[in-house]
Amino acid sequence: MNPKIWLSSPHMGGNERKYVNDAFDTNWIAPLGPHVNGFENDLVAFTGAKYAAALSAGTAAIHLALILIGVKPGDEVICQTMTFSASANPIAYLNAVPIFVDSERDTWNMDPVKLREAIKDRFSKGKKPKAIIPVHLYGMPAKMDEILAVAKEYDIPVVEDAAEALGSTLNGQAMGTFGDLGILSFNGNKIITTSGGGALLSNNEGYIEKARFLATQARDSAPHYEHSHIGYNYRMSNICAGIGRGQMEVLNDRVAKRRKNFEYYKDHLADFEGIYFLKEPEGYHSNRWLTAILIDPAKSGTNREEIRFQLEKDNIESRPLWKPMHMQPVFTDSPYYGSGVSEELFTNGLCIPSGSNLTEEDLERVVLKFKEVLANKVSG
Repeated sequence: MNPKIWLSSPHMGGNERKYVNDAFDTNWIAPLGPHVNGFENDLVAFTGAKYAAALSAGTAAIHLALILIGVKPGDEVICQTMTFSASANPIAYLNAVPIFVDSERDTWNMDPVKLREAIKDRFSKGKKPKAIIPVHLYGMPAKMDEILAVAKEYDIPVVEDAAEALGSTLNGQAMGTFGDLGILSFNGNKIITTSGGGALLSNNEGYIEKARFLATQARDSAPHYEHSHIGYNYRMSNICAGIGRGQMEVLNDRVAKRRKNFEYYKDHLADFEGIYFLKEPEGYHSNRWLTAILIDPAKSGTNREEIRFQLEKDNIESRPLWKPMHMQPVFTDSPYYGSGVSEELFTNGLCIPSGSNLTEEDLERVVLKFKEVLANKVSG
């Protein structure tokens, strides 16, 4: 069997070990420590956000963001339906109600028109949503100018899920810095990793200070353990932060390589009938965390599952686009505002190997398998 080609595997840069060894040498093993502070400073310097809190996961960051905004049981939170479940699960943690909004076709992200429609309808039912969670799918920025305009009109805070978009920009501004609060993820498959981890970004110092307080079990200032708030064990460890510091040193290289992967696939596959690549609108710069394509069965003679199966037979990992949240069994009773775009994307979309550690031979093998499948369909 051919060696495994992963969808998106971790890619170390070299200096991660130096920072981790320093954590061991100085006995900073437990959560917090100088590398946590250093990693937060690195994130601030890279994104342009004023403040950052390094946390145990991007999901933890969303959970804290909703708490900071004041989401309570029974409140409604608008969330992009085309996303990973971690965008929506924290809404349920708080016993709040997710309201799902469809994607638009230009970026595959939250549709500002459907967002306005959802808000107006919720208002007509006597409900004002407490937050809006747009997501930058696969590194492609959402239409943040339009989304923020709607949010401002109705005075609703925005929690910007940039878990997949570190290194992406919109008109030169880093993703994660547009909303009241921004979310990053450093899970093992992301563009950089801390093994597991996430971060909360904001220009509001009070938000970040309170997030750090809540993330360290909400311990009050006292010689004993005093707690006047419910807290969480959400802070990043000094060791994980050490990995993150080494990863930040190669982040620009990782973005460049993933964008190069995308261009390689586009150059070799875009001319096939029924194969479509997501374009960057003017002013948009995607980190191309994952290269995602659409396969039109009527024009290509094949479909997403047939291609995915043939890649799998050759030990090549690929994955369907995110299944929309309103289609998930756990959220079937949640309101949804859409016109079927996200369902179509899920049916026809496929993520193909995109790691920054892919070799030229890996890319050639993926493309060759695609061409075999497509050629067989055309000849058949």
